[in-house]
Amino acid sequence: MTIEELLSILEMQEEVLQFSHFTNEDAWEVGNAIVAEARRRNLHVAVSIRLNNGYTVFQYAADGTNLDNERWMTRKYNTVKVKEMSSLRAYTLLKAEGHNLEDWFMDPKEFAVCGGGFPIRVEEVGVIGAILVSGLEHAADHDLIIKCVSKYLHVDEVPRIKGSF
Repeated sequence: MTIEELLSILEMQEEVLQFSHFTNEDAWEVGNAIVAEARRRNLHVAVSIRLNNGYTVFQYAADGTNLDNERWMTRKYNTVKVKEMSSLRAYTLLKAEGHNLEDWFMDPKEFAVCGGGFPIRVEEVGVIGAILVSGLEHAADHDLIIKCVSKYLHVDEVPRIKGSF
């Protein structure tokens, strides 16, 4: 798969996976769906859902996760909040351009470009927060979010990226 194809898929995911509204109850349901899928597959991940004002409306940490996972989620959240795109799409864009975080005036200690951060985009409102996963290979972190959000939103035809890159 070419980098252009990857970018196209990532953009399409963000376009298709928009919420009509997003409440704390939605955060609870989405977060629990991700946790249930992770448990079903015996994946040891940390999950967080944070609003743009910094308020954490859902958080879970499986046995085997630690403070490093929390730090990764914070850096992914910062990237989603500033760029209003998935942290995996930010990674892919930088890779395509041959740039790094510093080229975007972003400190690598505060931001992460890797999979596992996905924007909560409300139709006709915009990005209001981020769904975050840490603990797997970065493309798998991203795909876990995509699988669960698409199921929650009842969207069957969401292109997914398989494998690592």
